[in-house]
Amino acid sequence: MSLASKLPWTHRFAGGYPGLSSQPLPTDADAIDYLTRMATADGAGVETGVAVVVDAFFRDTKASGVFDALKACCILAGARTLAGALVPVVGDAPTNVADGFVNGDYSRTAGLTGDGTSYLNSGVSNDSDFSGTVANPVNDNHNAVYVTTANTVTSGSYISASLGLEGGANNLVSDPDNTRIFTRNRSDAAELFVGKQSAVGLLGTSRQGSASYVVRIEGSDTTVNVASVGASSDNLFVFSRNSSGSPTGTTDATLAFYSIGTSLSLEDLDTAVTNLITAIGEAL
Repeated sequence: MSLASKLPWTHRFAGGYPGLSSQPLPTDADAIDYLTRMATADGAGVETGVAVVVDAFFRDTKASGVFDALKACCILAGARTLAGALVPVVGDAPTNVADGFVNGDYSRTAGLTGDGTSYLNSGVSNDSDFSGTVANPVNDNHNAVYVTTANTVTSGSYISASLGLEGGANNLVSDPDNTRIFTRNRSDAAELFVGKQSAVGLLGTSRQGSASYVVRIEGSDTTVNVASVGASSDNLFVFSRNSSGSPTGTTDATLAFYSIGTSLSLEDLDTAVTNLITAIGEAL
């Protein structure tokens, strides 16, 4: 066993930073657990600067009431390696299908860049009932990503399950050919956001009722009056759409974060994730 592995957490994860005693250190138990798992995957300690901003993300999402809505989530930045970036904040780790992504696709500050072929299987079924307490779990759902560099390929999907014709789809897709983003949240009809195909930052959908859902693009929320129709059972893919188990519309975008779970304030999630990705860039 190495000397570093015998030291207390704060010393093991503070490599390379002088004046340790004067620096703030992570205090949130869930953040410490996540950082410990990340360090194991990376095979090296987490720098204090990264650890502190991740800790702030955990504390901020808890303070705003967002954290409990995150049921499957990855911060695709900050870690030293791709393996570390695929360690989940909560939930199960995604599958890097066919090992399509490699370390060269990963930037610690920008995130993971697609190639139009590679994608992640979140392992989360689109019809998951995360809460177990609501009368209709179809109407308690969110999906979100943080886009660093926008998609440039035809109908490139950021996070999606099923096609519109397959019923109860969840889609967040950039369509540069038709100059738009289109969305679904456990619905059939697509909502079109014309001129937004190159939007970056947090993009997401959140549904907490049968009649409508909220879409967030470029820092603004829009209520979409499209009813839910159930939920398909396809797993949600990240960087691609899942059409009955097969990828389609795989993107070349760079993503630094994704989350899946119950309904939440997309504005609060946006604030927390934007602060996180910005602070990671400043820390490295």
